Amino acid sequence: MNDSVAKAPMAGVRAVILDWAGTAIDYGCVGPAAVFLEAFARFGVTASVAQARRFMGLEKKDHIRAMLGLPELAAQWRDRHGREVGESDVDLLYAATEPLMIEAVASHCGLIDGLLDFVAAMRERGIKIGSSTGYTAKMMDVVVPRAAAQGYRPDAVVCSSDVPAGRPHPYMIYENALRLQVYPLSAMVKIGDTVSDIEEGRNAGMWTIGLTRCGNELGLTRAETEAMAPGELRARIEAIEALYRRHGVHYVAAGIWECLPILDDIERRLQAGTRPEDSWR
Repeated sequence: MNDSVAKAPMAGVRAVILDWAGTAIDYGCVGPAAVFLEAFARFGVTASVAQARRFMGLEKKDHIRAMLGLPELAAQWRDRHGREVGESDVDLLYAATEPLMIEAVASHCGLIDGLLDFVAAMRERGIKIGSSTGYTAKMMDVVVPRAAAQGYRPDAVVCSSDVPAGRPHPYMIYENALRLQVYPLSAMVKIGDTVSDIEEGRNAGMWTIGLTRCGNELGLTRAETEAMAPGELRARIEAIEALYRRHGVHYVAAGIWECLPILDDIERRLQAGTRPEDSWR
């Protein structure tokens, strides 16, 4: 036996990878949604909030491309511009979107309640904290220092522009693992508030937690959420949970403030020899 061969780490959670908007900052993921509406409006296309939120979590150019792929928006573009949507049109919309997005994220960097307590618990346990996002490096240059000023400093920040392709591809997770020097991926947990977060985690072979209350799928500020009739809120949360489960999520939680007991359960399952893929069979 070659003693120089690295042995696999002991079972247990070794790292968590957090999304940013709607998970760690910007309760309701409010900042990005309005930007897409404004950018499309500048080209004579009226998009709905639901259409803008449908693809949240993707790299921003992929997000625009996906929106333009919707038949109703493609028809508006054709009627307004007299041609079918092409890749050059994606570039035009992205050029309008990026400066708007940088401006928007600057004013939507407030930490979500419970984040710092969760981070403190991870530090106490020796669990590393990475992050992935649909934001580009230019956008994160605005976000990261503002989050740090409030006390949130993840060990790794990986952007969609740092890798060959963003979500749902697993490349940002792989880059996090490299920067954090953590393996195996089955000992890592992805926490996010969009379907693309769940798909990213699944494609990487890690545990996934989908957030239902503070993120993009509900799409409301904390004040709006608290003002909603309890029955309506409950129905919408149940619909989000069902959506996540259709995409194979392992756990659901209202927000980051509910994730610590879930980490405890994942820890127990790992110690018992259970891997993330065992829950998908």
